[in-house]
Amino acid sequence: MILQKIINQTKKDLEKRKNKEDFEKFLNVKRNFRDVKKALKSTNDNPYRIIAEIKKASPSKGIIREDFNPLEIAKVYNEVADAMSILTEPHFFQGSIKYLKEINKFSKVPLLRKDFIVDEFQIAEAYASGADFILLIAKALELNQLQNLYNFAKNLGLEVLFEIHDEEDLQKALEVGAEIIGFNHRDLKTFEMHMDLSEKLVDKLPKSCIIVAESGIKDFDTIKSLHKNGVDAFLIGEHFMRQKDIKKEILKLKGIEC
Repeated sequence: MILQKIINQTKKDLEKRKNKEDFEKFLNVKRNFRDVKKALKSTNDNPYRIIAEIKKASPSKGIIREDFNPLEIAKVYNEVADAMSILTEPHFFQGSIKYLKEINKFSKVPLLRKDFIVDEFQIAEAYASGADFILLIAKALELNQLQNLYNFAKNLGLEVLFEIHDEEDLQKALEVGAEIIGFNHRDLKTFEMHMDLSEKLVDKLPKSCIIVAESGIKDFDTIKSLHKNGVDAFLIGEHFMRQKDIKKEILKLKGIEC
């Protein structure tokens, strides 16, 4: 499965970085945080919250945007999106932690470090680089590992987007105590989309949870339908990366007339 390949590579990279970087130095960075929950929670005046993703490539699609300028894209996102997701995985998604560091210098909206988190080192690195929340993937780790990483992130002041793909993952989310849960519609084995995932599982969540829909979101009708199922925010990357006028498309998917 592609997830395991990515995790194996991530662990190899981690061993190299741990020999070069000072874990304690990361933790000594003084931080102010942007309010993630406020940015992602649906309200009457802003019902469709958008987490716009900076994403050059993916394992299933290859290069998504040839004229890729992460800082210029981030400046557009900063105007109209509610939060930003920045892919930092270098091999399969061609991301970089450097993008996060640079965007942090000017972003008004919360920043998600989108990566395959398997170690506290990555969370400390995200903290020091300006992330306001991180991604934990239920499928990637055992429950006790997820719990430890979740607690470590929260103790640093970071929020956690806890990604699930099925009911087994949902049980992990509930046991960990996740407050922001992402329903990823993409099947990690087949890459098929299951857009009804939130509809099937949302009733099993506490009402206090913030719900995020991920993958396969390309039009306003899909957003309205998912919102009726209780979804607060929509993480969208590939679709925006393929647009000539990104700003116009974000406003369109937020239901705002341009």
